[in-house]
Amino acid sequence: MRGRAKQGRRDQRITSLDYDAIIIGAGHNGLVAACSLAQAGRRVLVCDQRTRPGGAVNTEELFPGFRLDTCSTFHVLIHLTPILRELDLARFGLRYMRHDPVVFAPFPGGRSFVFWKDLDATCRSIAAWSERDAEAYGAFIRKWWHFNKAVFASFLAPPTPANLAGRVARQTMRDMMAGRVDPSMGGLELFRKAITTYGRLLDETFETPELKATLAWLAAQSGPPPSEVGAGDLLGSLVIYHKVGLTRPVGGSGRLAEALVACLEHHGGTFRGGDAVRSVLVQGGRAAGVELASGARVTAPVVVSNAHVQTLLLDLLPPDAVPADLRTKVAALRTGNGIGMTIRCAVDSLPDYRAYLHDGAGQPLDPMMQIHAGMQLICPSVDYLQQAYEDAAQGRPAARPALVVMTPSALDPTLAPPGKHVLYIWAQYHPYELREGGAAAWDGIREREADRLLATLGEYAPNFPGAVRDRQIYIQSPLDLERNAGFVRGNIMHLDMSLDQMFMFRPLPELSSYRTHLPGLHLTGASTHPGGGVCGASGRSVAQIVLADLAKGGKQP
Repeated sequence: MRGRAKQGRRDQRITSLDYDAIIIGAGHNGLVAACSLAQAGRRVLVCDQRTRPGGAVNTEELFPGFRLDTCSTFHVLIHLTPILRELDLARFGLRYMRHDPVVFAPFPGGRSFVFWKDLDATCRSIAAWSERDAEAYGAFIRKWWHFNKAVFASFLAPPTPANLAGRVARQTMRDMMAGRVDPSMGGLELFRKAITTYGRLLDETFETPELKATLAWLAAQSGPPPSEVGAGDLLGSLVIYHKVGLTRPVGGSGRLAEALVACLEHHGGTFRGGDAVRSVLVQGGRAAGVELASGARVTAPVVVSNAHVQTLLLDLLPPDAVPADLRTKVAALRTGNGIGMTIRCAVDSLPDYRAYLHDGAGQPLDPMMQIHAGMQLICPSVDYLQQAYEDAAQGRPAARPALVVMTPSALDPTLAPPGKHVLYIWAQYHPYELREGGAAAWDGIREREADRLLATLGEYAPNFPGAVRDRQIYIQSPLDLERNAGFVRGNIMHLDMSLDQMFMFRPLPELSSYRTHLPGLHLTGASTHPGGGVCGASGRSVAQIVLADLAKGGKQP
């Protein structure tokens, strides 16, 4: 597959331009970029191999009467950007609903944690386990918000050292002078906390093992395990659940993509589905358009790729259009060995957690609480999570996987027939490349591993797996995630979310500005800053860069 673009196409003469910009891939970042460009009056084409837009932001009727998200479910990061307002997506039918409580975490012994968007309510839940930890958690969230609001603000611009370090330093100094954050969160101590392991940071901050387990599992959603150096701020970034909460579009995750396409078309842009980009056309040392699987050649002075960075630079460009040293570095980027797997089920009932509806002091929870609203976390200890990672590191699916269970139909009745529900499980850790049989071996064990996830849930909700309807399960192993969604090696974040592949290092320093070595060719999507998740920030940023270039007559510095 690598280097399949033909050199012979490279210098074919292009005498007219069909569009101002072509977007490769209709993932949400690509669509945000396209909408921003079209809104500014530019002629835009979005091409995707699938007939449905959205990529990982997609909802389909996989089983009669049941609408299931095929990848992303909850949207959080996008609310830290002005995208929804700037593109006026409510005008195109997008409506978000809040899922609260954010987290329900049951533990052996019949007790549980409940986390809310409201910090005080969450602290009261923690206080039933430990008054000390309740106070420590409130202080932790308040301190880290003052650090991370600068980090989150950096998402909206190219990740230069000045953008990141400058914002953090200025915000920290302002907060310290105003007395909003104590000196222990400044200078070297702040830096140490941010780059330590989040396992160590948990041990420094909290005493209750179950609280540590809950927070560790939330931090692990980006991939790095509790033992990874440089991942400390994955714990600090959990402030987002108290600042934004947990939201999703009414009608399913894919409503975001549908609204973006409606916005694009309203502003004169075009979505062309079912016709994959075969290669990027190059003329005169710059990107000049694309050739599609149908054989059509479409031209533009700007091409923006929402594809995986390795797919673009190693597959879609002619080999001689990429310098050898750059090819080597791109090929060496760490895509990891998968992160996890997921199953999507049509079910007759919600998980029965009645045996766990007690707080840390053993007192009954409010029976009116909608515990199925948010993320239901199955992870009894930090060691349990770390062992799941160690299993995957040895090329084996986790013997005891950690689960995030999601049942959005508990609040959104549009997703299932009356009295029925949809249930999703995301589980870690599961390697793409298995020790025995490699990636291809997943086809032989995917059903077994899906059953393992359901059996693990059944330890906490005894009506499972029996509540699953007639084996109506959509299984996505790491191999399926690569085949069906284009996630190289099953990594839903494109590249490992490790410190040396984040911010100005993502995907590489020379590519971190959303530009490539080739004038007119730009990057967006999870391969770029700020990484994976439903955010849209990189799509917005690349559109601003492209508009500035087009205003200069297409000249790229």
